[in-house]
Amino acid sequence: MKRILTIVGARPQFIKAAAISHTIRDLHRSELEEDLLHTGQHYDDAMSGNFFRELDLPQARYNLGVGSASHGAQTAAMLKGVEEVMLSEHYDGVLVYGDTNSTLAGALAAAKLGIPVYHVEAGLRSFNRAMPEEVNRVLTDHLSHRLFAPTETAVENLRHEGFADRVVLSGDVMLDNLLHYSQIATIDKSLPERYILATIHRDFNTDNQDRLKSILAGLCDAAERLGCKVLFPIHPRTRHRLDSMTDKPSMEHFRTIEPLSYLGTLAALRGCSLVATDSGGLQKEAYFSGRSCLVLRPETEWSEIVTAGAAVLADADRSRIADEACRLWNKRPKEPSEFGDGHAAEHIVDEILRSI
Repeated sequence: MKRILTIVGARPQFIKAAAISHTIRDLHRSELEEDLLHTGQHYDDAMSGNFFRELDLPQARYNLGVGSASHGAQTAAMLKGVEEVMLSEHYDGVLVYGDTNSTLAGALAAAKLGIPVYHVEAGLRSFNRAMPEEVNRVLTDHLSHRLFAPTETAVENLRHEGFADRVVLSGDVMLDNLLHYSQIATIDKSLPERYILATIHRDFNTDNQDRLKSILAGLCDAAERLGCKVLFPIHPRTRHRLDSMTDKPSMEHFRTIEPLSYLGTLAALRGCSLVATDSGGLQKEAYFSGRSCLVLRPETEWSEIVTAGAAVLADADRSRIADEACRLWNKRPKEPSEFGDGHAAEHIVDEILRSI
């Protein structure tokens, strides 16, 4: 029996970890034992607890309760706590996801202790080193024993950086989850009849008042022109920034709600006619759900979606947001083929068992 420590800390990681955890539990229970460590990066119930319940994730054996802090302080606290756990138990491998501070802390602690690191969603590049997520994902790839790339583009990025011998083209576990959970996500009949689903949480948008106001104004203009609402599940950071503004932007066409659960997000995607987001995960979920997307950033690590014509880089440009929203309204992209066969979790666990 091999033992692996899975490290999660933020909403997207809970979703990705569900696919792997279910595969271990359902298909490899006698071969692989998984412990879950929750860093506490996302800690309130709307951003953490309800995801564990809804996705039937195993209870975290360890919860560091790190909470919010600056990037350096948060990563340092995680690194200390993760290392203590790894020193107290024997693990044959450490599994990390994506590009958060939890990802980097887990990978760095494991690498320094000589424990193999398995990185799910490896090889993504926005080529913007000003993004903390870009720094985290690049460093984690350099530290990893196996690099599970979701797309051919990610594979090519890793080959270009000299990691060809560690790369596995696995497909995307987010597609696995969407195919499974979309069958049970029911549309909330209280949602507007016509709406843009919008989320904003990246610090370069929330912490820059000019950018945040321009994005909100562009979405408001689009809603007015389209005769629709903007459904706005509001991230705690974004709410705090809006509450602290003295010159508040108009939210006339917005319906602001609490953060959605995973099933709630899938249901909202099915009911919307367009997505606007700075989230990498929601860009993909929109594509998998057959919805076009305005990317509220100047670049994206998911270039495949832009190439497919399913997403547009609108950044924080008010007029571009409104114009592109009207152009993409109700436009359905083609069926995605770039993200694997819907069995990424099985491919990943099989490779871990071969190499551990």
